Amino acid sequence: MIVDTQIVFWMAQVPEMLSEKAVGAIDDARLRSEAICISDKTLWELAMMIQRGIVAVKTTPRDFLSTVEQIFRVLPITAAIAERSVQFSPRFPKDTTDRIIAATAIVHGQSLITADGPIRESGEVPCIW
Repeated sequence: MIVDTQIVFWMAQVPEMLSEKAVGAIDDARLRSEAICISDKTLWELAMMIQRGIVAVKTTPRDFLSTVEQIFRVLPITAAIAERSVQFSPRFPKDTTDRIIAATAIVHGQSLITADGPIRESGEVPCIW
């Protein structure tokens, strides 16, 4: 499974924000020793959120991001992901990061755990929430 940026932050700082379905999927993956993955773009997005004061972390930004790297398998952007990220329909969110994260899930044949309504409502990527 691929975890969206907001979910990574919630897992670390405010787990009560996660839906029961998301928690169940994450717990199931851990029980099966399956990798829980993030797009490399998620690390960048988290850094931007911290720097802009959108989210606060309990440690230094670098320590927080290093911990995220240790907990999740970070999937790099590839040619296939780049190509897929520009093939969404007009109803899919225009945000580049959303497109890369969703394309990462699609290319890797995984569901995306996301609370993002427009991504889920698009129906273009399998989502868990």
